[in-house]
Amino acid sequence: MKWGLAAGLAAALVAGAARAEVTDKSVAGFEVVERASVAAPPSKVWDALMRPSRWWSSQHSWSGDAKNLTIDASGCFCETLPRGAVRHLTIVYADGKSQLRMEGALGPLQFTGASGHFGVTLRPAGAGTDVVMSYDVGGYAKGGLAETYAAPVDQVLGEQLRRLKRYLETGKPE
Repeated sequence: MKWGLAAGLAAALVAGAARAEVTDKSVAGFEVVERASVAAPPSKVWDALMRPSRWWSSQHSWSGDAKNLTIDASGCFCETLPRGAVRHLTIVYADGKSQLRMEGALGPLQFTGASGHFGVTLRPAGAGTDVVMSYDVGGYAKGGLAETYAAPVDQVLGEQLRRLKRYLETGKPE
């Protein structure tokens, strides 16, 4: 997965756009939090959230094609490969309307001793929805988990939330 490890943090974003931040980091791990206000009702946001093939970036997939990404009935955020598969995350809680919690290691974190808790919270905000996406990661990674991965993970998840927002508001994630 091409997670852009060399890329820096995204520039400050205008109001209403996605906001991203590494909120905590230590020798034990890190936390990133992404926030966006989306001009769509929570039910529509939930529907899109559960269909990552429509908005996730192909650049941040193992197969190179986001169309291979699914969240299936078993709770697997999985990706089909030409000769195999990837389990990115597994649902541990989903209420079908406002709370999604998953566990696992995204992208290059799968090559480390790290794992994480990925959460999405949807809150009605007028005619739209406030979305909070967080990823708490802990474990071992050579060179330091937070030092190596916190900023790139923050950047990639921020990109995915911006793509979800654009998809919901325009019908296109780009």
